[in-house]
Amino acid sequence: MKAYLSLKRNAAPGVDGETWRHYGENREENLQDLADRLKRGAYRAKPVKRAFIPKPDGRQRPLGVTVLEDKIVQRTMVEVLNAIYETDFLGFSYGFRPGRSAHDALNALYAGVMTKKVGWVLDADIRGYFDAIDHQWLMKFIEHRIADKRVVRHIKKWLNAGVLEDGAVACSEQGVPQGGSISPLLANVYLHYVFDLWADQWRRRHACGDVIIVRFCDDFVVGFQYRKDAERFLVELRERFLKFSLELHKDKTRLIEFGRFAAQKRKRQGSGKPQTFDFLGFTNICGRTKKGKFTVLRHSIGKRIRAKLKELKIELERRLHHPIAVVGKWLRVVLLGHYRYYGIPGNSRKLQSFKFHLSRLWYKVLLRRSQRHCLDWKRMNRLIDRWLPQPRICHPYPDLGMYVITRGRSPVR
Repeated sequence: MKAYLSLKRNAAPGVDGETWRHYGENREENLQDLADRLKRGAYRAKPVKRAFIPKPDGRQRPLGVTVLEDKIVQRTMVEVLNAIYETDFLGFSYGFRPGRSAHDALNALYAGVMTKKVGWVLDADIRGYFDAIDHQWLMKFIEHRIADKRVVRHIKKWLNAGVLEDGAVACSEQGVPQGGSISPLLANVYLHYVFDLWADQWRRRHACGDVIIVRFCDDFVVGFQYRKDAERFLVELRERFLKFSLELHKDKTRLIEFGRFAAQKRKRQGSGKPQTFDFLGFTNICGRTKKGKFTVLRHSIGKRIRAKLKELKIELERRLHHPIAVVGKWLRVVLLGHYRYYGIPGNSRKLQSFKFHLSRLWYKVLLRRSQRHCLDWKRMNRLIDRWLPQPRICHPYPDLGMYVITRGRSPVR
């Protein structure tokens, strides 16, 4: 019941067409029948319906739309398995874990660079991670920790259910459909054994200097004190991934000079400013405070902001003749959501820029509402002041002390 009530009410139905509201008309009976089928082994997983959403770079991200009953069972199993795996997962893993968020990962990375001797950063990207997970290895990892054969059997059912695309069901021995409730947990378990445990042992046994690691699901950043450590880690990481059917993206995996002394070194070499890298929606830049001290500047990724503005332009044109108050309330929600994620210290100019460009888009759309009426900026500014909130910083500066006092299960170490 708890899992059912936690699902999205208006989520797209799966291959069986069952919706949350229709299922809830006989909620008690349906959930009791589902529980009985689980107990006697009559529960069968249904194929996942394939859907695609556009990515900022023009490509499409494949998503899997799971049927409602599979969502309920998966959500329930995630609650149980989280209690088990939370005792195993390491401190530098943040993605899709209870009580942890993307901003915790961002703060840990900031604190690691600011407090440790970081001179090189490995910005890595796994090519098609969710589609490359090997089922045999994944089940070995699950069985290594979970002894209940019924739980293992249900996970196998979901992995072998296949994907429905263009009217045909395709089954594969690789991949976990994105969109399922249990997919993030399985992805975390896979990288826990493939990457986390190995990387943690590597930095303790082989590293000559400081090494920091921050991972958010399949997106991770590793900082090194010495270049030779970074180059050796990258070579051995490629070999490690090949054993488990994973591959680093050649174009998106970079080893860059980054840190408090990177600017001075590159200036002496005539190499220009230190390179930047992106992580969880922010571009990390070597910068200076007003007092001249080193700091890591974190700005919204320009490419993502431009893609978001294009989406909003299309939606504003679709709502061309909606009442101004209705559109204003919607834009207010959009801006507040943007501020809640991107409102970190040092990013206020990017927030102001986003509001400015959104205001111009709204103004251009309002001009098209009538051929005779002309909207001047004096009235437009009143609408902006009425509906569009001012940029706000919603997150404090990271507490550097909490990231370096403890070891073992601390966010960085």
